[in-house]
Amino acid sequence: MKIKDLQADERPREKMLSRGAGALSDGELLAVLLRSGTRDRSALDLARLLLARADGRLGTLFHFSRDRLLALPGIGPGKAASVIAAFELGRRFLQEESSVVKSPVTTARRIYELMLPQMKGLQHEECWVLLLNSRCYLVGKLLASSGGGNATVIDIRQIIRLALDKGADSIVLVHNHPGGNPTPGPADIRETDRLRRGLSAVGLSLLDHVIVSDDCFFSFNEDRMYRAGD
Repeated sequence: MKIKDLQADERPREKMLSRGAGALSDGELLAVLLRSGTRDRSALDLARLLLARADGRLGTLFHFSRDRLLALPGIGPGKAASVIAAFELGRRFLQEESSVVKSPVTTARRIYELMLPQMKGLQHEECWVLLLNSRCYLVGKLLASSGGGNATVIDIRQIIRLALDKGADSIVLVHNHPGGNPTPGPADIRETDRLRRGLSAVGLSLLDHVIVSDDCFFSFNEDRMYRAGD
């Protein structure tokens, strides 16, 4: 069925304008982005095809490359660009929101919630350092390494220098496991111990090391793994 054959208040764009974006399904929102269909498929049909190829998961669709989008029938450069741009805007919005910390960073869950927008869906490892003042408020955040394989290798001297420059009293180390299991490996344990000893030598402390996956995380300080909904 073509979109013009739907009742006016059931067409994705009109429905969004009258009821708000929250009233639309994922497929309807994608249809608004795609704007138009083809001779054989409506924009809504194309949107549903996109979702079907991503197993119904926006997180999977997020990782579709330009070439993979263009390989789908009915998706040209303009439509592919619209989808990629929408996901990138959403990612930047979440990062912008998470950078405004209005409460102390004192628990592993708070750290996970702060960093998940930065790390969710990554297919490579990233290691971040959170710099905290004496009241555990965030005074700085920096990417320590990116693109690693199965181990987190960090430059301890660089971290110490930045922490001292920012006047931090403690730091939190955060890195992700793209495979989905945040349980620390031997290299993670070894690097955490090295960093803890290095910080202690200059009067700084390691508040925690949190390993993040999309729906769970592990805290060295609390010595346990949590599910996102726990």
